[in-house]
Amino acid sequence: MNDLRRPPGGSRYLYEPFEYGVQQVHEAREKVLQLQFEGIDGRLDRIEAVMERLERRLWLTVYGVVATILAQAASQLVTMTPHGGL
Repeated sequence: MNDLRRPPGGSRYLYEPFEYGVQQVHEAREKVLQLQFEGIDGRLDRIEAVMERLERRLWLTVYGVVATILAQAASQLVTMTPHGGL
C-alpha cells in the first residue's frame, strides 16, 4: 500500500522518526515546556540576586551621602561657635 505522506522513492528512515503517536508528541511538548520554565526560573533567581545586591549598594550610597551631609553640618556648627572663654 502506498503511503501518501511519503514521496515515491524516498527513504523510509527519513520519515519514520516523525511518525509518533499523539501521546508521545504531547509528552515531548510537556518536557520541552518544563525545561523552558526551569530555565526561566533559574534566570529569574539570578536576576533577583542581582537586584538584592544592587539594593544594598544603593542603600550604602544613600547612607554615605547622608553621613557626609551631617558631617559637613557638624563641621560648620563647630567653626561657627566662638572660641572665646566663658
